[in-house]
Amino acid sequence: MNESCFHCGLPVPPDSHYPIVYRQREQAACCAGCQAVAQTIVDAGLDDYYQHRTEGGRQAEPLPLELLQQMQLYDAESLQQSFVVQDGEHVREAALMLEGITCAACVWLNEQHVRRLSGVLSVDINYATHRARVRWDTRQLQLSAILEAIAAIGYRAHPYDASRQEALHLKERKQALNRLWVAGLSMMQVMMYAVPVYMAHDGEIEKQYLWMLHWASLVLTLPVVVYSALPFYRATWRDLKARRAGMDTPVTIGILTAFFASLWALIHHVEHGIYFDSVSMFVFLLLGGRYLESIARRKTGEATERLVKLLPAFAHRLTGWPASREVAEVPAANLALGDMLLVKPGETMPADGVIRDGHSSVDESLLSGESLPVPRAPGDEVVAGSVNSASPLIIEVNRIGQSTRLAGIVRLLDQALAEKPRLSLLADRFAGHFVSVLLLVAVATFIGWQWHDPARALWVTVAVLVISCPCALSLATPAALTAATGHLAQLGVLTARGHALETLSKITDVVFDKTGTLTFGRMQLLHSQAFGTLSGAEALALAAAMESGSEHPIARALLAANQLPLPAVSALSNVPGQGLSASALGRQWRLGRPEFVGGHTLAHPAGWPPSATLIALGHDEQIVALFAIGDQLRPETPAVVSALQQRGLTLHLLSGDAEPPVRHLAEHLNLAHARAGATPQDKLDYVSRLQQDGKRVLMIGDGVNDAPVLARADVSLAMGGGTDVARASGDLILIHDELGKLPQALALAKRTMHIIRQNLWWAALYNLLALPLAISGMVTPWLASLGMAASSLLVVGNALRLIKRK
Repeated sequence: MNESCFHCGLPVPPDSHYPIVYRQREQAACCAGCQAVAQTIVDAGLDDYYQHRTEGGRQAEPLPLELLQQMQLYDAESLQQSFVVQDGEHVREAALMLEGITCAACVWLNEQHVRRLSGVLSVDINYATHRARVRWDTRQLQLSAILEAIAAIGYRAHPYDASRQEALHLKERKQALNRLWVAGLSMMQVMMYAVPVYMAHDGEIEKQYLWMLHWASLVLTLPVVVYSALPFYRATWRDLKARRAGMDTPVTIGILTAFFASLWALIHHVEHGIYFDSVSMFVFLLLGGRYLESIARRKTGEATERLVKLLPAFAHRLTGWPASREVAEVPAANLALGDMLLVKPGETMPADGVIRDGHSSVDESLLSGESLPVPRAPGDEVVAGSVNSASPLIIEVNRIGQSTRLAGIVRLLDQALAEKPRLSLLADRFAGHFVSVLLLVAVATFIGWQWHDPARALWVTVAVLVISCPCALSLATPAALTAATGHLAQLGVLTARGHALETLSKITDVVFDKTGTLTFGRMQLLHSQAFGTLSGAEALALAAAMESGSEHPIARALLAANQLPLPAVSALSNVPGQGLSASALGRQWRLGRPEFVGGHTLAHPAGWPPSATLIALGHDEQIVALFAIGDQLRPETPAVVSALQQRGLTLHLLSGDAEPPVRHLAEHLNLAHARAGATPQDKLDYVSRLQQDGKRVLMIGDGVNDAPVLARADVSLAMGGGTDVARASGDLILIHDELGKLPQALALAKRTMHIIRQNLWWAALYNLLALPLAISGMVTPWLASLGMAASSLLVVGNALRLIKRK
């Protein structure tokens, strides 16, 4: 048998000599391409890749000149719009799809190799989706250099394309189905020959026909052993070359031991030692279990993929609008800032934009979790991926490609899924040690049965090897976390850090910022009352006209609330700190503080919030209208506070606002712990003291001043409408500022940890029960394979309970 290639595992052709020096030993390669790739990896100091990988690399091929030229084309900014986002003047971040990833070691190798390039700031690869995020400084290198570096170690990187990714998944699925189909067909045919042998009495079948059935079983089992079980062999071979035991090692030993023992028994005419039916059956069951498991695992991560696929391939661009409404259909990837688009009813928004013409309702359910369409009018923003559900809209594009809100959501999901929480790391480490212990137990079992009943020693050992594969243990945590992260994304809560769900389930205290968190964070007209000849609407229109040239928050609140045409005003003058005076409607008017307008102070009318600012409108020292301007409480805030208190959590209000509005809000919400006038350092110290007292703190904020305390808290939630700095510091992000989603997120976090504990207990209990049964000889090999497949499916199926069902 020819020696296998050290890099890709394919046979080394005779008379070829492509040596690789790996840890002072010479290894053989099958071609110059594999030799070059392997030596590049070794010379870069990344030779640990060969120790930890579980699958062989792809056979390396020289890069064609056309491919090199194509890579260089990606340096053009026009081609980068659909998959590259600008982060500062010279920093770019690209979304790439990697081909050739077969195991976690491949992810490690690519991350380490790319990270060492001068100018690369960060690189993260999602093992589940094979999607990579790379940030680099354009002053030091170009994107083509990154693509070439990845190609130099035997992989291919392309701009992320959902359809291409889907094609790769379909190819892998087709291969898995082919192997499963061959194993299933073989199993059925072999069982047809095995059943008469099992059911017939001694001597009932003549010897020549009996051995004919056995030989036919051998022929039908060969495709299973040679083709269907190939994935197990590849993984085991890589493990053995790296001097480690992987999860497929016991499976491979069991398959080959059973097959060759049956072959030996067939050649030597040992009637009761032939179990070709068991070989084909447990390969079929193993492959079937893994195929179903792959479908279930894909389902747990489909939230991210569904978001990626929201964008349409084409858009309707208007040329010459508004003079002309001629429509041209163009690829969505070719859109530019400022393009005017026509979005018909039922169509998906191809980019973020602002409505310039038309009224409609927009379905944002896949982005925000809100099931009802949201009304949209001229001047309102719409986001890529939302669906126009009522009337045609004309929008002006203001964000494209990786700058859209949808692309930002996908980046955060990738980042969260790439980080492994503590529970997952512990489970992986334990699973690795468990395989080594299992092999020792299998050897001890064989020795014991060899002494007790040599005829059954081999088959009992095979059952031990197969039944205790630690797949369920390794799947227990990541399957649940992936499903929960997808569910949270549907609710409108993005997980930006891998530890967020685990920590969120353990919190004892919740600290709220006030402005922009419990309130809307913008001045609004809360109440108005007219006393004179003007109606309330007319008084508001006059006040808005007097403030129309101001950018003050109070002025913007009056202008936003007005719905009538503005009357003409003249002789406008400003009295600093007091208000305005102007001529309008044949009179001289004043607008501002009540003492400035009416000559005396006024108390807030009954029912008006004392924290609101009173603005008076009048003439001749007579007040004709009063307006209450203030920050309005979010309508869902009281229900959220009540729900959190019912959960036994201690709530704190921590605000930089003045004492009266903070005290009023705390009394209104029944919050026992409130502090006003808090600086960023005060907030940081406050949360630190809670943590020193043993509390687990969830911090919720939205502003730049909240960024330090968001980073300091055990887990933090940033409002999606807040500042970029706050969002970057948050572990969770509330996309559409819907505070009402917080109790659901807390409930899901606790349920996720409960299901993870269920999965871990099940995996441990299964092995504690199954292993002694197998050692005692009470489980046949095919039954062992059924148990192993069922245990993995049970773990993944339990995790699927976390996925939102509509």
